[in-house]
Amino acid sequence: MKNILYEGYLGPRLPREVQLKRVQRVMQEELTPLQRETLIAFYFQEQTLTQIAADRGVNKSTVCRTLKRAEAKLRRYLKY
Repeated sequence: MKNILYEGYLGPRLPREVQLKRVQRVMQEELTPLQRETLIAFYFQEQTLTQIAADRGVNKSTVCRTLKRAEAKLRRYLKY
């Protein structure tokens, strides 16, 4: 998985298990279903933006915008 959570952060990190639980909770409770699906497709299923866009029948820019908003929400909710 690509690292989007600690960009520019230099302080101590929580144990991996705690981090994963927090990420799962935020993904379930704070992201829209479309944002969640986009994050999963891009980071866990390693699909490209073009592939995701083709699967959904939308522009690549729409997928990119959805992904960036989801990443921003994750960062905001996972700050210490």
